[in-house]
Amino acid sequence: MNTTGLEALIEAAKQARSRAYAPFSKFQVGAALETEDGQIVTGCNCESASYGLTICAERVAIFKAISEGAKQAKRIVILANTETLTPPCGACRQWLWEFGQDMEVILVNLDGVSANYRLSTLLPWPFDARLLS
Repeated sequence: MNTTGLEALIEAAKQARSRAYAPFSKFQVGAALETEDGQIVTGCNCESASYGLTICAERVAIFKAISEGAKQAKRIVILANTETLTPPCGACRQWLWEFGQDMEVILVNLDGVSANYRLSTLLPWPFDARLLS
């Protein structure tokens, strides 16, 4: 695992989690995305009473990065207060692949337990532009 700046990335995810809008589930998630140029962009989950309109922390971070001009990510930290580490949902895995290909995905909880994956392990057969040609 590349630990350069990892502590800052984890802290950014923790701060993002503290801003999560989860009045219904109380399930708060923070994400910190590191772009190819070293920029850290955060996201938190934002719930709706109509759960289908809820957006995950990972996608918030990706959309913010894109809106700020980032072209690609190299890794993401996803942090939740769960005993079992919380992986990204399927929709987030797809967006992570499109924005970072086989990026590094680091799952962390508030107790400091962590695990490191390549996105290809979490999404072994992604749908992407190569299938559209």
